[in-house]
Amino acid sequence: MIGGGAAGLAAARSLAAGSASVILLEARDRLGGRVWSCPTPRAATPAELGAEFIHGRAEETMALLREAGTAAIDTAGESWECSENAGLCRRDLDFRSAAGIFVGARTLSKDESVDRFLSRFINDESMRETTEAARAFVEGFEAADPAIASVRAIGAEWQTGVDSTSARPLGGYPPIFDRLVEACSEAGIEIRRSTVVRRIAWRRGEVAVEATNDSGEFRTIRARVAIITLPVGVLRHTGDESAVTFDPDLPTTKRDALGTIEMGHVVKVALWFRTAFWERIANGRYRDAAFLRSDPNPFPAYWTQYPVRSELVVAWAGGPRATAMGGLAHDQLVERALGGFADLFDEPALARKEFESGFTHDWQGDQFARGAYSYVAVGGGDARAVLAAPIDGTLFFAGEATSTDGQGGTVNGALETGDRAAKEVLNA
Repeated sequence: MIGGGAAGLAAARSLAAGSASVILLEARDRLGGRVWSCPTPRAATPAELGAEFIHGRAEETMALLREAGTAAIDTAGESWECSENAGLCRRDLDFRSAAGIFVGARTLSKDESVDRFLSRFINDESMRETTEAARAFVEGFEAADPAIASVRAIGAEWQTGVDSTSARPLGGYPPIFDRLVEACSEAGIEIRRSTVVRRIAWRRGEVAVEATNDSGEFRTIRARVAIITLPVGVLRHTGDESAVTFDPDLPTTKRDALGTIEMGHVVKVALWFRTAFWERIANGRYRDAAFLRSDPNPFPAYWTQYPVRSELVVAWAGGPRATAMGGLAHDQLVERALGGFADLFDEPALARKEFESGFTHDWQGDQFARGAYSYVAVGGGDARAVLAAPIDGTLFFAGEATSTDGQGGTVNGALETGDRAAKEVLNA
Protein backbone atom coordinates (compact mmCIF):
# COMPACT_ATOMS: atom_id res chain seq x y z
CA MET A 1 0.00 0.00 0.00
CA ILE A 2 1.58 3.27 -1.12
CA GLY A 3 0.11 6.34 0.58
CA GLY A 4 -1.43 6.74 4.03
CA GLY A 5 -4.25 9.16 3.24
CA ALA A 6 -7.96 8.37 3.24
CA ALA A 7 -7.76 6.03 0.23
CA GLY A 8 -4.71 4.13 1.49
CA LEU A 9 -6.06 3.61 4.99
CA ALA A 10 -9.46 2.53 3.69
CA ALA A 11 -7.89 0.08 1.25
CA ALA A 12 -5.56 -1.33 3.91
CA ARG A 13 -8.44 -1.91 6.30
CA SER A 14 -10.51 -3.63 3.63
CA LEU A 15 -7.60 -5.85 2.57
CA ALA A 16 -6.93 -6.89 6.15
CA ALA A 17 -10.61 -7.78 6.51
CA GLY A 18 -10.08 -10.11 3.54
CA SER A 19 -7.15 -11.79 5.34
CA ALA A 20 -4.49 -10.17 3.18
CA SER A 21 -1.08 -9.28 4.58
CA VAL A 22 -0.50 -5.53 4.19
CA ILE A 23 2.40 -3.11 4.54
CA LEU A 24 1.44 0.56 4.27
CA LEU A 25 4.10 3.08 3.26
CA GLU A 26 3.60 6.78 4.02
CA ALA A 27 6.12 9.46 3.08
CA ARG A 28 5.09 11.90 5.81
CA ASP A 29 5.66 11.47 9.51
CA ARG A 30 1.88 11.58 9.94
CA LEU A 31 -1.08 9.80 8.36
CA GLY A 32 -4.01 11.52 6.65
CA GLY A 33 -2.46 12.84 3.44
CA ARG A 34 -4.30 15.95 2.32
CA VAL A 35 -6.41 15.89 5.46
CA TRP A 36 -4.45 17.70 8.16
CA SER A 37 -6.17 18.75 11.37
CA CYS A 38 -4.40 21.41 13.41
CA PRO A 39 -5.57 21.83 17.04
CA THR A 40 -6.77 25.33 17.88
CA PRO A 41 -5.57 27.15 20.99
CA ARG A 42 -8.86 26.94 22.86
CA ALA A 43 -11.66 25.69 20.61
CA ALA A 44 -12.73 22.07 20.52
CA THR A 45 -12.90 22.20 16.72
CA PRO A 46 -9.51 21.88 14.97
CA ALA A 47 -8.51 23.98 12.01
CA GLU A 48 -8.57 21.79 8.93
CA LEU A 49 -5.65 22.90 6.79
CA GLY A 50 -6.70 20.47 4.08
CA ALA A 51 -10.09 18.83 3.52
CA GLU A 52 -12.81 20.17 5.80
CA PHE A 53 -16.32 19.50 4.51
CA ILE A 54 -18.48 16.46 3.77
CA HIS A 55 -20.35 16.70 0.48
CA GLY A 56 -23.58 14.90 -0.28
CA ARG A 57 -24.59 11.56 1.24
CA ALA A 58 -20.97 10.43 1.70
CA GLU A 59 -21.97 6.98 2.94
CA GLU A 60 -18.45 5.77 3.71
CA THR A 61 -17.66 8.91 5.69
CA MET A 62 -20.90 8.74 7.64
CA ALA A 63 -20.32 5.08 8.48
CA LEU A 64 -16.87 5.91 9.85
CA LEU A 65 -18.31 8.74 11.92
CA ARG A 66 -20.79 6.31 13.46
CA GLU A 67 -17.99 3.84 14.18
CA ALA A 68 -16.04 6.62 15.87
CA GLY A 69 -19.05 7.56 18.01
CA THR A 70 -19.52 10.97 16.46
CA ALA A 71 -21.62 12.56 13.72
CA ALA A 72 -21.77 15.23 11.04
CA ILE A 73 -23.15 18.70 11.59
CA ASP A 74 -24.84 20.63 8.79
CA THR A 75 -23.31 23.89 7.61
CA ALA A 76 -26.22 26.12 8.48
CA GLY A 77 -26.18 29.87 9.07
CA GLU A 78 -26.38 33.07 7.09
CA SER A 79 -24.48 34.09 3.97
CA TRP A 80 -23.28 37.65 3.51
CA GLU A 81 -21.74 39.36 0.52
CA CYS A 82 -19.86 42.64 0.36
CA SER A 83 -21.60 45.15 -1.88
CA GLU A 84 -19.60 48.02 -3.35
CA ASN A 85 -21.96 50.66 -2.03
CA ALA A 86 -23.73 49.07 0.95
CA GLY A 87 -21.08 46.96 2.69
CA LEU A 88 -22.05 43.49 3.87
CA CYS A 89 -25.56 42.45 2.85
CA ARG A 90 -27.49 39.23 3.34
CA ARG A 91 -27.30 37.29 0.14
CA ASP A 92 -28.02 33.58 0.04
CA LEU A 93 -26.30 32.91 -3.27
CA ASP A 94 -26.16 29.18 -3.91
CA PHE A 95 -23.07 28.81 -6.06
CA ARG A 96 -23.61 25.08 -6.37
CA SER A 97 -27.09 25.63 -7.80
CA ALA A 98 -25.65 28.13 -10.26
CA ALA A 99 -23.29 25.38 -11.39
CA GLY A 100 -26.34 23.63 -12.81
CA ILE A 101 -25.68 25.73 -15.90
CA PHE A 102 -23.00 23.18 -16.76
CA VAL A 103 -25.32 20.18 -16.89
CA GLY A 104 -26.25 20.93 -20.49
CA ALA A 105 -22.57 20.83 -21.43
CA ARG A 106 -22.61 17.04 -21.17
CA THR A 107 -24.13 16.85 -24.67
CA LEU A 108 -21.62 19.11 -26.42
CA SER A 109 -20.24 17.43 -29.53
CA LYS A 110 -16.75 18.64 -28.63
CA ASP A 111 -15.32 19.39 -25.21
CA GLU A 112 -14.32 22.95 -24.36
CA SER A 113 -13.14 25.02 -21.44
CA VAL A 114 -15.41 26.56 -18.85
CA ASP A 115 -14.34 30.00 -20.08
CA ARG A 116 -15.40 29.23 -23.64
CA PHE A 117 -18.69 27.72 -22.52
CA LEU A 118 -19.63 30.70 -20.34
CA SER A 119 -18.75 33.12 -23.13
CA ARG A 120 -21.98 31.97 -24.80
CA PHE A 121 -23.90 34.01 -22.23
CA ILE A 122 -21.74 37.13 -22.25
CA ASN A 123 -24.39 39.29 -23.94
CA ASP A 124 -27.33 37.92 -21.95
CA GLU A 125 -27.84 40.35 -19.06
CA SER A 126 -30.42 38.03 -17.46
CA MET A 127 -27.68 35.37 -17.10
CA ARG A 128 -24.97 37.65 -15.74
CA GLU A 129 -25.44 36.76 -12.08
CA THR A 130 -25.71 33.05 -12.85
CA THR A 131 -22.56 32.97 -14.97
CA GLU A 132 -20.60 34.94 -12.38
CA ALA A 133 -21.71 32.52 -9.68
CA ALA A 134 -20.92 29.53 -11.91
CA ARG A 135 -17.41 30.85 -12.51
CA ALA A 136 -16.97 31.42 -8.77
CA PHE A 137 -18.08 27.81 -8.23
CA VAL A 138 -15.45 26.47 -10.64
CA GLU A 139 -12.66 28.56 -9.13
CA GLY A 140 -13.70 28.16 -5.49
CA PHE A 141 -15.36 24.77 -5.12
CA GLU A 142 -13.48 22.94 -7.90
CA ALA A 143 -10.23 24.92 -7.26
CA ALA A 144 -9.94 24.89 -11.06
CA ASP A 145 -8.75 27.29 -13.70
CA PRO A 146 -11.76 28.04 -15.97
CA ALA A 147 -9.39 28.49 -18.90
CA ILE A 148 -8.42 24.79 -18.90
CA ALA A 149 -11.15 22.99 -16.91
CA SER A 150 -13.34 20.65 -18.97
CA VAL A 151 -16.91 21.88 -19.03
CA ARG A 152 -18.17 18.45 -20.11
CA ALA A 153 -16.44 16.81 -17.14
CA ILE A 154 -17.91 19.33 -14.71
CA GLY A 155 -21.36 18.84 -16.25
CA ALA A 156 -21.10 15.05 -16.03
CA GLU A 157 -19.82 15.07 -12.45
CA TRP A 158 -22.48 17.54 -11.43
CA GLN A 159 -25.17 15.35 -12.96
CA THR A 160 -24.02 12.08 -11.37
CA GLY A 161 -22.09 13.17 -8.32
CA VAL A 162 -22.66 14.58 -4.86
CA ASP A 163 -25.78 16.57 -4.07
CA SER A 164 -25.81 20.15 -2.85
CA THR A 165 -25.75 19.44 0.88
CA SER A 166 -22.61 20.09 2.91
CA ALA A 167 -21.65 19.22 6.45
CA ARG A 168 -18.62 19.00 8.72
CA PRO A 169 -17.50 16.13 10.94
CA LEU A 170 -18.33 17.16 14.49
CA GLY A 171 -14.94 17.76 16.07
CA GLY A 172 -13.25 17.72 12.68
CA TYR A 173 -11.73 14.80 10.77
CA PRO A 174 -9.50 13.36 13.55
CA PRO A 175 -12.10 10.85 14.84
CA ILE A 176 -12.45 9.33 11.36
CA PHE A 177 -8.73 8.92 10.81
CA ASP A 178 -8.15 7.76 14.37
CA ARG A 179 -10.73 5.04 13.73
CA LEU A 180 -9.11 3.99 10.44
CA VAL A 181 -5.64 3.84 11.98
CA GLU A 182 -6.97 1.92 14.97
CA ALA A 183 -8.67 -0.62 12.70
CA CYS A 184 -5.46 -1.06 10.69
CA SER A 185 -3.41 -1.55 13.86
CA GLU A 186 -5.91 -4.05 15.27
CA ALA A 187 -5.66 -6.02 12.01
CA GLY A 188 -1.88 -6.23 12.30
CA ILE A 189 -1.13 -3.97 9.34
CA GLU A 190 2.46 -2.76 9.35
CA ILE A 191 2.50 1.03 8.91
CA ARG A 192 5.81 2.64 7.99
CA ARG A 193 5.78 6.43 8.25
CA SER A 194 8.54 8.71 6.91
CA THR A 195 9.10 6.19 4.12
CA VAL A 196 9.48 7.89 0.75
CA VAL A 197 8.89 5.72 -2.31
CA ARG A 198 11.42 6.38 -5.07
CA ARG A 199 10.91 3.54 -7.58
CA ILE A 200 8.25 0.94 -8.27
CA ALA A 201 9.61 -2.02 -10.25
CA TRP A 202 6.94 -4.45 -11.34
CA ARG A 203 5.99 -7.36 -13.51
CA ARG A 204 2.87 -9.47 -13.45
CA GLY A 205 2.38 -10.89 -9.94
CA GLU A 206 5.44 -9.19 -8.45
CA VAL A 207 6.25 -5.70 -7.18
CA ALA A 208 9.49 -4.32 -5.69
CA VAL A 209 9.09 -0.90 -4.07
CA GLU A 210 12.31 0.97 -3.40
CA ALA A 211 12.09 3.57 -0.64
CA THR A 212 14.15 5.57 1.84
CA ASN A 213 13.33 6.28 5.49
CA ASP A 214 13.92 9.48 7.49
CA SER A 215 17.48 8.36 8.21
CA GLY A 216 18.23 8.04 4.51
CA GLU A 217 18.39 4.24 4.69
CA PHE A 218 17.42 2.43 1.51
CA ARG A 219 14.83 -0.35 1.65
CA THR A 220 13.17 -2.63 -0.89
CA ILE A 221 9.71 -3.97 -0.06
CA ARG A 222 8.49 -6.89 -2.14
CA ALA A 223 4.87 -7.92 -2.61
CA ARG A 224 2.54 -9.63 -5.05
CA VAL A 225 0.56 -6.45 -5.76
CA ALA A 226 0.61 -2.75 -4.91
CA ILE A 227 -2.22 -0.28 -4.43
CA ILE A 228 -1.02 3.18 -5.37
CA THR A 229 -2.90 6.09 -3.80
CA LEU A 230 -0.46 8.89 -4.60
CA PRO A 231 -2.01 12.21 -5.69
CA VAL A 232 -2.05 13.03 -9.38
CA GLY A 233 0.42 15.84 -8.81
CA VAL A 234 2.94 13.34 -7.45
CA LEU A 235 2.32 10.75 -10.17
CA ARG A 236 2.74 13.42 -12.86
CA HIS A 237 5.92 14.89 -11.43
CA THR A 238 9.11 14.06 -13.27
CA GLY A 239 12.58 15.40 -13.75
CA ASP A 240 14.23 15.37 -10.32
CA GLU A 241 15.16 13.01 -7.51
CA SER A 242 11.82 13.54 -5.72
CA ALA A 243 9.89 11.93 -8.58
CA VAL A 244 8.41 8.44 -8.25
CA THR A 245 9.50 6.29 -11.20
CA PHE A 246 7.94 3.11 -12.56
CA ASP A 247 9.94 0.28 -14.14
CA PRO A 248 8.63 -0.49 -16.67
CA ASP A 249 6.89 2.83 -17.19
CA LEU A 250 3.13 3.09 -16.91
CA PRO A 251 1.22 2.29 -20.12
CA THR A 252 0.66 5.15 -22.56
CA THR A 253 -3.07 5.22 -21.81
CA LYS A 254 -2.35 5.72 -18.11
CA ARG A 255 0.19 8.48 -18.79
CA ASP A 256 -2.22 10.20 -21.15
CA ALA A 257 -4.91 10.12 -18.48
CA LEU A 258 -2.52 11.67 -15.97
CA GLY A 259 -1.82 14.39 -18.52
CA THR A 260 -5.47 15.49 -18.57
CA ILE A 261 -6.15 15.45 -14.83
CA GLU A 262 -5.01 18.66 -13.18
CA MET A 263 -4.37 19.48 -9.55
CA GLY A 264 -6.33 22.49 -8.34
CA HIS A 265 -4.56 25.28 -6.49
CA VAL A 266 -5.91 26.44 -3.13
CA VAL A 267 -4.70 28.91 -0.53
CA LYS A 268 -6.46 28.35 2.77
CA VAL A 269 -5.60 30.32 5.91
CA ALA A 270 -6.89 29.55 9.40
CA LEU A 271 -7.27 32.67 11.56
CA TRP A 272 -7.61 32.39 15.33
CA PHE A 273 -9.05 35.28 17.34
CA ARG A 274 -9.23 35.85 21.08
CA THR A 275 -13.00 36.22 20.80
CA ALA A 276 -15.57 35.90 18.05
CA PHE A 277 -15.73 39.69 17.79
CA TRP A 278 -17.85 39.63 14.60
CA GLU A 279 -20.73 38.21 16.65
CA ARG A 280 -20.83 41.38 18.79
CA ILE A 281 -20.42 44.22 16.34
CA ALA A 282 -23.31 46.04 14.63
CA ASN A 283 -25.65 45.01 17.45
CA GLY A 284 -25.09 41.32 16.74
CA ARG A 285 -26.00 41.61 13.07
CA TYR A 286 -23.46 38.96 12.04
CA ARG A 287 -23.93 36.66 15.02
CA ASP A 288 -25.15 33.79 12.84
CA ALA A 289 -22.91 34.47 9.86
CA ALA A 290 -21.54 31.26 8.34
CA PHE A 291 -20.17 32.37 4.96
CA LEU A 292 -18.94 35.81 3.92
CA ARG A 293 -17.89 36.78 0.42
CA SER A 294 -16.12 39.77 -1.09
CA ASP A 295 -15.17 39.30 -4.72
CA PRO A 296 -12.52 42.07 -4.90
CA ASN A 297 -10.71 40.59 -1.90
CA PRO A 298 -7.61 38.41 -2.58
CA PHE A 299 -9.50 35.85 -0.48
CA PRO A 300 -13.03 36.03 -1.90
CA ALA A 301 -14.53 33.63 0.67
CA TYR A 302 -14.43 33.37 4.45
CA TRP A 303 -16.34 31.11 6.75
CA THR A 304 -16.87 30.74 10.46
CA GLN A 305 -17.52 27.44 12.23
CA TYR A 306 -21.22 28.21 12.69
CA PRO A 307 -23.40 26.55 14.03
CA VAL A 308 -20.48 25.72 16.33
CA ARG A 309 -19.50 28.86 18.24
CA SER A 310 -15.77 29.30 17.74
CA GLU A 311 -13.03 31.91 17.48
CA LEU A 312 -11.79 30.27 14.27
CA VAL A 313 -12.31 31.77 10.80
CA VAL A 314 -11.08 30.30 7.51
CA ALA A 315 -10.02 32.36 4.48
CA TRP A 316 -10.21 30.64 1.09
CA ALA A 317 -9.00 31.32 -2.43
CA GLY A 318 -9.05 28.77 -5.22
CA GLY A 319 -8.04 28.51 -8.86
CA PRO A 320 -6.37 31.54 -10.50
CA ARG A 321 -6.69 33.66 -7.34
CA ALA A 322 -4.70 31.08 -5.42
CA THR A 323 -2.14 30.83 -8.20
CA ALA A 324 -1.66 34.60 -8.05
CA MET A 325 -0.59 34.29 -4.41
CA GLY A 326 1.73 31.38 -5.06
CA GLY A 327 4.94 33.26 -4.34
CA LEU A 328 3.90 34.78 -1.03
CA ALA A 329 5.43 33.69 2.26
CA HIS A 330 3.41 32.30 5.17
CA ASP A 331 3.27 35.59 7.07
CA GLN A 332 2.25 37.51 3.95
CA LEU A 333 -0.66 35.13 3.33
CA VAL A 334 -1.81 35.42 6.93
CA GLU A 335 -1.60 39.22 6.70
CA ARG A 336 -3.68 39.30 3.50
CA ALA A 337 -6.27 36.98 5.00
CA LEU A 338 -6.52 39.01 8.19
CA GLY A 339 -6.70 42.32 6.32
CA GLY A 340 -9.45 41.03 4.06
CA PHE A 341 -11.51 39.76 6.97
CA ALA A 342 -11.15 43.08 8.80
CA ASP A 343 -12.21 44.97 5.66
CA LEU A 344 -15.45 42.98 5.47
CA PHE A 345 -16.67 44.69 8.62
CA ASP A 346 -14.66 47.91 8.24
CA GLU A 347 -13.11 47.13 11.63
CA PRO A 348 -9.34 46.95 11.02
CA ALA A 349 -8.31 48.08 14.51
CA LEU A 350 -10.67 45.70 16.30
CA ALA A 351 -9.75 42.73 14.10
CA ARG A 352 -6.04 43.24 14.73
CA LYS A 353 -6.59 43.72 18.44
CA GLU A 354 -8.52 40.44 18.61
CA PHE A 355 -6.22 38.49 16.27
CA GLU A 356 -4.15 35.79 17.94
CA SER A 357 -2.48 33.65 15.28
CA GLY A 358 -2.80 32.29 11.77
CA PHE A 359 -1.60 29.24 9.91
CA THR A 360 -1.60 27.86 6.39
CA HIS A 361 0.02 25.06 4.43
CA ASP A 362 1.43 25.24 0.91
CA TRP A 363 -0.15 22.20 -0.72
CA GLN A 364 1.16 23.22 -4.12
CA GLY A 365 4.72 23.24 -2.83
CA ASP A 366 4.27 20.09 -0.75
CA GLN A 367 6.27 17.43 -2.60
CA PHE A 368 3.93 14.73 -1.33
CA ALA A 369 0.80 16.49 -2.65
CA ARG A 370 1.75 18.99 -5.38
CA GLY A 371 -1.71 20.54 -5.33
CA ALA A 372 -5.01 20.51 -3.50
CA TYR A 373 -7.32 18.11 -5.33
CA SER A 374 -8.03 17.02 -8.87
CA TYR A 375 -10.14 18.24 -11.75
CA VAL A 376 -10.35 17.19 -15.39
CA ALA A 377 -8.91 19.38 -18.15
CA VAL A 378 -10.38 19.88 -21.61
CA GLY A 379 -10.28 16.61 -23.53
CA GLY A 380 -9.98 14.54 -20.36
CA GLY A 381 -13.07 12.50 -21.12
CA ASP A 382 -12.84 9.24 -19.16
CA ALA A 383 -9.41 10.05 -17.69
CA ARG A 384 -10.51 9.25 -14.15
CA ALA A 385 -11.70 5.78 -15.17
CA VAL A 386 -8.51 5.11 -17.12
CA LEU A 387 -6.40 6.17 -14.14
CA ALA A 388 -8.45 3.89 -11.88
CA ALA A 389 -8.00 0.79 -14.05
CA PRO A 390 -5.64 -1.93 -12.69
CA ILE A 391 -2.56 -3.00 -14.65
CA ASP A 392 -1.95 -6.72 -15.20
CA GLY A 393 -3.58 -7.67 -11.91
CA THR A 394 -0.51 -6.20 -10.21
CA LEU A 395 -0.75 -2.41 -9.92
CA PHE A 396 -4.00 -0.99 -8.58
CA PHE A 397 -4.96 2.65 -8.20
CA ALA A 398 -7.08 4.58 -5.70
CA GLY A 399 -7.52 8.13 -4.49
CA GLU A 400 -9.96 10.95 -5.12
CA ALA A 401 -8.66 11.45 -8.67
CA THR A 402 -9.81 7.92 -9.58
CA SER A 403 -13.40 8.49 -8.48
CA THR A 404 -15.76 7.95 -11.41
CA ASP A 405 -19.10 8.76 -9.75
CA GLY A 406 -18.73 12.50 -9.31
CA GLN A 407 -16.85 12.40 -5.99
CA GLY A 408 -13.47 13.47 -7.29
CA GLY A 409 -11.83 15.95 -4.96
CA THR A 410 -13.63 14.67 -1.85
CA VAL A 411 -12.62 12.62 1.16
CA ASN A 412 -15.52 10.29 0.56
CA GLY A 413 -14.36 9.77 -3.01
CA ALA A 414 -10.96 8.74 -1.65
CA LEU A 415 -12.49 6.36 0.91
CA GLU A 416 -14.77 4.81 -1.70
CA THR A 417 -11.97 4.24 -4.20
CA GLY A 418 -9.78 2.70 -1.50
CA ASP A 419 -12.47 0.13 -0.78
CA ARG A 420 -12.95 -0.43 -4.52
CA ALA A 421 -9.25 -1.05 -5.13
CA ALA A 422 -9.08 -3.47 -2.22
CA LYS A 423 -11.96 -5.48 -3.68
CA GLU A 424 -10.18 -5.56 -7.04
CA VAL A 425 -7.06 -6.93 -5.38
CA LEU A 426 -8.95 -9.61 -3.46
CA ASN A 427 -10.84 -10.63 -6.61
CA ALA A 428 -7.57 -10.86 -8.53
